[in-house]
Amino acid sequence: MPSARRAPLTRDRILRAAIKLADRNGLEALSMRKLATALKVEAMSLYNHVANKDELLDGMVDVVIGEITRPTPGGDWKAAMRARATSALSVMTAHPWAPMLVVSRISVGPNMLSYIDATLGTLREAGFTWFEVDRAWNAIDNYTYGFALQQQNFPVNPDEYASAAAAYLPMLPVNVYPYMHELTTHVIDGSHDGTLDFAFGLELLLDGLERLRNARG
Repeated sequence: MPSARRAPLTRDRILRAAIKLADRNGLEALSMRKLATALKVEAMSLYNHVANKDELLDGMVDVVIGEITRPTPGGDWKAAMRARATSALSVMTAHPWAPMLVVSRISVGPNMLSYIDATLGTLREAGFTWFEVDRAWNAIDNYTYGFALQQQNFPVNPDEYASAAAAYLPMLPVNVYPYMHELTTHVIDGSHDGTLDFAFGLELLLDGLERLRNARG
């Protein structure tokens, strides 16, 4: 029987294989050699499509950014930016290695440029000044990527908050730390779950931006 034809090696296939490896084992485990093994090719053949590891990482970021819902200028700007931020958090959670790369590298891939341009257009068409547009999209992104990083690295799982709070309560005598003590007791008795709430902070940002825009009349 003839052997099955192997899919041709392309830049897109390389990037998606690299993303799969990083999702499974973390970015620190990703190497050109391991990527070549996963693709069943010689490592040197990868360099016909990506010049080096840095270009590979930039390409991975651009593919991931392409998974995020883009806002559409001219419609309900708050709904569009809310959907954008919620989608971005979901994508960053699915690819936990991505947030740090996004915030630490200058990406000029086509997906990133289209993503930013659509975001700028949505805010500008909503009536924000260029100064406000620049501050607004950076504030939302700082919150989104920062939340993703905190969520991924928080040392206690949500289902352990009550027991962790009970363990820390003796360190918070009510006469020394009255407010921390009271909040901790709410977590212990279940009247407050203490979990991170992305939507709460996002709505504060969006409502604040809306008030800023409306203040000009």
